Amino acid sequence: MSLEDVRRFLVAYDITDDMRRTKVAKKLESYGDRVQYSVFIVDARPAKLLRLRTQLGDIIDQNTDSILFCDLGTLRENLRRSLDVVGCSRDITDHGPAIL
Repeated sequence: MSLEDVRRFLVAYDITDDMRRTKVAKKLESYGDRVQYSVFIVDARPAKLLRLRTQLGDIIDQNTDSILFCDLGTLRENLRRSLDVVGCSRDITDHGPAIL
């Protein structure tokens, strides 16, 4: 996996229904790391991100719910950046070096 092929996304959601919110959280937990109650960090290639967006779109009510995807750049770019947290922080999976 090349660090240039994988992008890091911050994903946040606002879901009105408890059952849908739980399904969205479980789906995101299978793709990335929870850093806040409704905020995740997901590292994905384009195809994997498209699959995630499609799966989440099938879960939510698009008239009342929303999911925000914020592109934080490539993993290589993120080696030089960090997320600043005030208070208790959570671990983000370290993908380590890529073998080319």
